[in-house]
Amino acid sequence: MSSPNPPRNRRRSLALGAAGLALAGAALAPAPASAGPAGTGEPLDETLARIHEAGIPGVYGATRDGGQRWHGASGVADTSTGRPTQPQMRHRIGSVTKTFTAVGLLQQAERGTVDLDAPVADYLPGLLPDDLGQAVTVRMLLNHTSGIGDYVLLAFPSLLEGTGDSLEEHRFREITREELVALGLQAPRTGEPGERHSYSNTNYVIAGLLLEEVTGTDAQDYLTEHVIRPAGLRHTYFPDGPRLRGPHAKMYEGLHGLLDPPRDFSVYHMSWAAEAGALVSTMDDLNTFYAALFSGELISDASLAEMMTTVPVEDATGQIVGAYGLGLYPLQLPCGTFWGHDGAVWGAGTYAFSSPDGERQASLGLTRMKYQEVTEDGELVPHPADQAASIHLVVALCGEDALSPARAATAPPVLPTPSALPAATR
Repeated sequence: MSSPNPPRNRRRSLALGAAGLALAGAALAPAPASAGPAGTGEPLDETLARIHEAGIPGVYGATRDGGQRWHGASGVADTSTGRPTQPQMRHRIGSVTKTFTAVGLLQQAERGTVDLDAPVADYLPGLLPDDLGQAVTVRMLLNHTSGIGDYVLLAFPSLLEGTGDSLEEHRFREITREELVALGLQAPRTGEPGERHSYSNTNYVIAGLLLEEVTGTDAQDYLTEHVIRPAGLRHTYFPDGPRLRGPHAKMYEGLHGLLDPPRDFSVYHMSWAAEAGALVSTMDDLNTFYAALFSGELISDASLAEMMTTVPVEDATGQIVGAYGLGLYPLQLPCGTFWGHDGAVWGAGTYAFSSPDGERQASLGLTRMKYQEVTEDGELVPHPADQAASIHLVVALCGEDALSPARAATAPPVLPTPSALPAATR
């Protein structure tokens, strides 16, 4: 129990925890009946540069619309040397990994080895307490309605004390998925199984264990062989150690002011994220992945319909602020509905979205995270970089006209931020 007036650093840690409940995937603006052409070329170079100018050291993005392609980069990959960013830099994509993991389990559902509505205990007996293992289904893991808490704050306990010390302490730690699940079970439950959506990385760690059980193959090996390679991805991989392979930027974590100046965590052992958020990719690869998914190259239309069947997501006041499917969520833009995911790990943020017909994609990577200030009440203070990222993605997916007065009666929409705790691998 905390005192009625906790000290300032304790209030900050509580604020960080409250901020983590913010939804990824809130609606942005009413969608017209038809979508215009996606943005390309000079306008996107300009909107990408504005994200860097707003305070993000390095950014890179990629867009595709049918046969049209654009990719670009702005800023520096290393603030100490001034080394420039490049469009094809490898990037930790955080919880965009969840879409890959969900696809793997949907493939197994098609093969009959997984029933989405069967209890987790049918596949992983003993992993969860008996009452929970029988009540939580595979589907509840994938749409975050299991009621199982998130392990992140317990895996990095200094965050509860308002410091980032445990991030540095655990830079090279190897932790098993079973240990992560145990930590998630120690966290307070967020509801009864099936009662409501509550984002928890523990769900997808369990999903990885389940995928491994039904395939008899290491989950990351399975996803590499049956999702990553069939999608034609050339630079996407699960890292086998703390260091990234291939050209990459440094990734700066600010923890909403707890780390000042922000610290580089590009070297980090990602066992703590596992199948919930450990993948490395490029923006071009992410576009290729979502194009393959929505074009029916990885799973059937029926399975894709399952992924796009959503549950409502509520904020702390009970107001519905979005929806979440199975490793995907819908995002309403001025030109229509797009589907995808966002992600954040220490120092790296990602957005990746596609039109449901598989024709149009845009992905964006940022090399600084939790740059926003947090109020004593746990509210994120709007930051110019968030608006700049929002404008870039709207232009990338909808074209410049989407932000004209005729198409948008309000100010430029604000994208969901992937940077808040405790959902640090959102």
